[in-house]
Amino acid sequence: MEKEVMEFLMEFKKEVSEQFKQVNEQFKQVNEQFKQVNARLDEHTQILRALEHSAQVNKAEHDVMFNDIAYIKGQIESIKRDLNRVEEATANNWVDIARLKAVK
Repeated sequence: MEKEVMEFLMEFKKEVSEQFKQVNEQFKQVNEQFKQVNARLDEHTQILRALEHSAQVNKAEHDVMFNDIAYIKGQIESIKRDLNRVEEATANNWVDIARLKAVK
């Protein structure tokens, strides 16, 4: 009976050892997959940071263009006011010319 118990224990040990090897191999595969996923995650993180930086640069450039447009708009409005004054002065001058011609 002791021999049977020893044989059973040896067989059990062998089966447990084989299953442990299989689990260990699966663990290695999962670990390798995890490394690959982690590498992709690092790559995606770098890409995301580059895109965020690009978005910030674009936003800054957009803000500069917005300010430039606002400045140009102000300049155009000033030019329009000045042109209206010139137009009024020219109209007054034509009236004065017409009066002078009428007096002759």
